[in-house]
Amino acid sequence: MQADGPAGVRLAIAGLDVRFGDRQVVDVDELHVGAAEIVGLAGESGSGKSMTTLAVLGLAHTVGATVRGSITLDGTELTRLSQRELRDLRGRRIAAIFQSPAAAFSPVFQVGSVVDRALRLHGMSKDEAAAAADRAMRQVLLSPGLLDRYPSQLSGGQLQRVAIAIALALRAEVLLADEPTSALDVTVQAEVLEVLRELRDRDGMSVLFISHDLAVVAELCDRVAIMRQGRIVEQGPAARVLSAPADPYTADLLAAVPVIRAEAAP
Repeated sequence: MQADGPAGVRLAIAGLDVRFGDRQVVDVDELHVGAAEIVGLAGESGSGKSMTTLAVLGLAHTVGATVRGSITLDGTELTRLSQRELRDLRGRRIAAIFQSPAAAFSPVFQVGSVVDRALRLHGMSKDEAAAAADRAMRQVLLSPGLLDRYPSQLSGGQLQRVAIAIALALRAEVLLADEPTSALDVTVQAEVLEVLRELRDRDGMSVLFISHDLAVVAELCDRVAIMRQGRIVEQGPAARVLSAPADPYTADLLAAVPVIRAEAAP
């Protein structure tokens, strides 16, 4: 399947095959994310979206999966890199945020110590890390003073924005956002989505946004790929795919999206 998209491809996936033993869980012919583009990867729970994320990060082996195929970042083939090279790349060039931001922060350490450790692991000095963290916190509309607090003292939305701030401070080029708003209430969800738009518009960051929520995908994403049972059944501009789906599965997903209808006045 050929995808519609810009010429400036930053992240490209081709012929991706992820398996647990003989059981294939991901079979993606082609998926790409362009520079300064937000692409949605949507589908039901268990459709293979998160396994695709782990494969891109080079972490699928940690859950016992094997990966074949091509995953390139600005033309560099990630599947050929050593684990040491991948560790250096994760965070610095490609970052990820997940559904439960609290899982990224130890409850016994101040938030700032976790941020500082992440930045210094990628070569920043103590002063450089402090300055980068301060700047990134302001970019995600948080007070740098929150870095002195413990995770339990921050809301889920604040922790999610701190996780995004780490990616910003490391100047990551691609952000993988795996269900980053599904655990948040509607108001906080809107704040996080606005931060992701700012990353694209202001910083030129590319985002692969994984979600089962087509309403959120329609609001945020430039393009969308619909995944079913590990395969992409349809992809293209979000406005086109979500208004006139070509695949019956996409139509079924859209039909399941709740619609609020105004009651007629008596």
